Amino acid sequence: MISLSIAFAVLVAGYLIYSRVTQKVFDIDDRKTPAIEKNDGVDCVPMKTWKAFLVQLLNIAGTGPIFGALMGAVFGPVVFLWIVLGSVLGGAVHDYMSGMISERHGGASVAELSGEYLGKAAKWVMRIFSVVLLVLCGTVFVTSPAGLLANLTPDWMNGTFWAIIILAYYLLATLLPIDKLIGKLYPVFGVLLIVMACAVLGGILFSGGKFTIPELSLKNLHPEGTPVWPYMFITVACGAISGFHATQSPMIAKCITSEKAGRQVFYGAMISEAVIALVWAAAGVAFYGTTELLNAALSGGASNVVYEISTGVLGTFGGILAIAGVVVCPITSGDTAFRGARLILAETFHLEQKKIKNRLVITIPLLVVGGLLTWFAIANDKGFGIIWRYFSWSNQTLAMISLWVATAYLIKKGKYRFGSFITAIPAAFMSAVSMTYILTASEGFRLSTAIAYPIGGVFAGALFVVYIVFYALYSKKKGRRESESTIKKEGETQ
Repeated sequence: MISLSIAFAVLVAGYLIYSRVTQKVFDIDDRKTPAIEKNDGVDCVPMKTWKAFLVQLLNIAGTGPIFGALMGAVFGPVVFLWIVLGSVLGGAVHDYMSGMISERHGGASVAELSGEYLGKAAKWVMRIFSVVLLVLCGTVFVTSPAGLLANLTPDWMNGTFWAIIILAYYLLATLLPIDKLIGKLYPVFGVLLIVMACAVLGGILFSGGKFTIPELSLKNLHPEGTPVWPYMFITVACGAISGFHATQSPMIAKCITSEKAGRQVFYGAMISEAVIALVWAAAGVAFYGTTELLNAALSGGASNVVYEISTGVLGTFGGILAIAGVVVCPITSGDTAFRGARLILAETFHLEQKKIKNRLVITIPLLVVGGLLTWFAIANDKGFGIIWRYFSWSNQTLAMISLWVATAYLIKKGKYRFGSFITAIPAAFMSAVSMTYILTASEGFRLSTAIAYPIGGVFAGALFVVYIVFYALYSKKKGRRESESTIKKEGETQ
């Protein structure tokens, strides 16, 4: 319990201190935001800061901080360390920069920003990569809540039934103006999500000694011997750092009414998600007692584990309430996943989105693909696991690219270019994670760690060297321009 308390304290300190450092590096000002300047009544709509925060939290807090945290807990309490440090130094910085850079570019997507700062080739890669990730993400966020709801309803209301209902809701949420459905429902769901997480934690803490939260240990306790590096860093995903968030932050970047709100909305929402992840990681290791039992339970599906923990800790009624909160979590990320995909494709094909016809042209094919993938996940016993693994890797790879985009932005546009280190360091770290994982994973190249680890390290090191060289060259170039400008002004004065 001491380790968990310290973990929560570090998250709070991270928000109070490191978020201000991040904001200082970005150098906010009082310019008009897209919500004020454009206000198209569909995607660019002004929102109060508290509402924007809750909408952002629901956008990013899918099954990742719950399912990912539970699967990460199989490695043992070491997962606490990654959730805390990953979110404060990586995930929250990633989300803040993704949202604020987008805001500076009229709410542009991460794909467009990649083209702006990494080149045209990167833009097309990111367009494809982002849409694929978002469709996979939407599928994950259909399948998991459908499974949870099926546990609470009669047999005829099975996973397929609930998947159809959820997809129908996604159609409305993707098409309607952001303030009509999402803006009205999400604040309520956000409060529910926070209350339910607190209820589960309270049930664990006040169980009369029935459940014990273990203290932090760096020892790998995975019963199958799966190495912590890089698997835990991929598995936890949204609870620490997530590229999916880079596709969601631009949506709320279109809605904030001041750059000052960015720290609360983007950095704050990620820290809140990390708190949720900590709760579920702690609940997983405490409820089952050993990582062996937790791993065995997860083999029956993460949805069943959530059901068992919720009902086991809070009883039948409390369990149903807790699951209601957990169901809301993925659904309210799935709808914005498809909405994000719509916006990226609209940018790509220059389709103005004020007309509902243009929104339908993009939305219907996206949901058809999502529906087919959902059917595969439900019909195949291992379907969800396969989609989740590909989603997790692509998710962290997108985070890596987004952090490099932010780094390039800070070098080119930032007032404090040396501040680019706060994005370059986590970018290099995630580069090593993503490369090592795809080289060793069963869905990747299946290379031995003796080969994959050095390659991953060299890959990350090479990118960091490119960053250092780019930083030095751009600083020298900018210094020369400033010197020439000074000389010119002095000449004019004379």
